[in-house]
Amino acid sequence: MDLAGLLVFATALFIAAASPGPGIAAIVARVLGRGTRGAVAFSAGLAIGDVVWLTCAIVGLAALAQAFHGVFLVIKYAGAAYLLYIAYKLWTAPAAPQDVAVDVKAEHPLRVFLGGFAVTMGNPKVMVFYLALLPTILDLTRVNLLGYAELVLATLSILAVVLGAYIVLASNARRLFTSPRAIRILNRTTGTVMAGAAAAVAAR
Repeated sequence: MDLAGLLVFATALFIAAASPGPGIAAIVARVLGRGTRGAVAFSAGLAIGDVVWLTCAIVGLAALAQAFHGVFLVIKYAGAAYLLYIAYKLWTAPAAPQDVAVDVKAEHPLRVFLGGFAVTMGNPKVMVFYLALLPTILDLTRVNLLGYAELVLATLSILAVVLGAYIVLASNARRLFTSPRAIRILNRTTGTVMAGAAAAVAAR
């Protein structure tokens, strides 16, 4: 596809991705409460969810998404349930001054990935961007296989930059908390944010 169209898409996606929403709230709260372990897998799930919505928009599956409303509803509530689970873990975590991570037990990367994926699939902001706004930015009827590959590459690159920046910022902020009281406040604040993200996903 032409460079101008790709730049317009990249700019719009960067603005949409960087603006706070359930996905950003989820990754920030996760890093604040649990550290960077699993952040890459969770971010990958978020990003692949974006690629799915991008693909839906390009091949004209907005109507199909409506036809399979029940499937998307299940995915949406699965994402909300996962966020509530993390919020519960944050609220009930012990306040350990040397380790802000809530749960030292290793999580399976696939489960973390699917949690991020479900959050994106149920995120109304992402759905609106790809299914409603993207056709106003690009002529999707003229996107060929190479153009699709370019859009996917641009999407993954931009999300890697945006989510990576949020992970670094949240990780640095996390190091400021060294006392049990501060960590308890951190855990419950991020738990509340995570629960709010779950409510935002479930309410739409």
